[in-house]
Amino acid sequence: MVRKVHIVLLLSVLVAFAMGCKKGYYDAPQTETYGTPYDLEIPPFFPPMQIPPDNPFTVEGIELGRMLFWEKDLSNDFSMSCGSCHLPSQSFSDPEQFSTGVNGAVGTRQSMALINAGWSTKFFWDGRALTLEEQIIDPISNPIEMNLPWPEAIDRLRSHQDYPGMFKSAFGDELINQDRVTKAIAQFVRTIISSNSKYDQWKRGDVFLTDQEFEGYILFTTEGGDPETVQGGANGADCFHCHSEAGLQLTDYLPHNNGLNTVFTDLGYGGVNGNPLDYGKFKTPTLRNIEFSSPYMHDGRFTTLEEVIDHYDSGGLPSETIDPFMKYTEGGLQLNPVAKENLLAFLKTLTDYDFMENPAFSDPNDQ
Repeated sequence: MVRKVHIVLLLSVLVAFAMGCKKGYYDAPQTETYGTPYDLEIPPFFPPMQIPPDNPFTVEGIELGRMLFWEKDLSNDFSMSCGSCHLPSQSFSDPEQFSTGVNGAVGTRQSMALINAGWSTKFFWDGRALTLEEQIIDPISNPIEMNLPWPEAIDRLRSHQDYPGMFKSAFGDELINQDRVTKAIAQFVRTIISSNSKYDQWKRGDVFLTDQEFEGYILFTTEGGDPETVQGGANGADCFHCHSEAGLQLTDYLPHNNGLNTVFTDLGYGGVNGNPLDYGKFKTPTLRNIEFSSPYMHDGRFTTLEEVIDHYDSGGLPSETIDPFMKYTEGGLQLNPVAKENLLAFLKTLTDYDFMENPAFSDPNDQ
């Protein structure tokens, strides 16, 4: 008899919990898979993408995520979407130095380009988000971005004529919550892949680089020489340490202090983890489509690639946490004008026009 009572009580608790979940905004993550499985094509020479077990790709989930990525109802005054600060024409970044939020508030960091984010290991310039799903949470509720409390965002989606049905197709029922919203957007963002630049085509053996582009590639992948003994263009540009070719990602996804400041007004990774050894360190962005993702650096201080090249050629500014790879802070690389032009020519081979013009990534409201 006692056992039956315990069973009845347990069932009652489970039912009550399930009913509560139907009304909640922050329900436990769903692990059961619905929808049509989507087989993501990994580009040649790219590593496998690590997909969270509780958020597999589905056709319906990606479609929903694309809609939500461009959904202006997710901003306080219905004027902004995720795509407002991540424009395809800008390689999914913002042409402004700092993005302006719905209330006219201006941020303090440049919007990072959303390129091949499915291979990244941490997110934001300061690496404070460990997953893409976690990264998506902040901009919607952030007061200087979309400034919409999550409960209100969920209510708007629940009252929308299309979204309940789309969530049912993607997740099995019409429940809409923060967990499902972030999962759907993450599915879509993971499909935003750049892999058909001239550089990629060259790596596949489909095209040749020009002599100038190839000379730039050699500079990119070569150690810098001793400025006292090796002059001018004979120096390597020493780019490859942080902007690694491994997996053709053109980044190591790690934090580095690249000599922008001697005194830090933004602590970067150190501001998140409290470690003084990480002060002034920021996540290394990919160089893919760098030609069209200006302005550059975490604070958008450089507007041209020529300025970026000049910064690294100068060696940057010394500080206590300057990266060991910035080993020419004193004296600089001493690249001559021809070498700089060659390096610039190579960087432009990283432009992927198919990526920026891909209709699968564009605002569905414009089609």
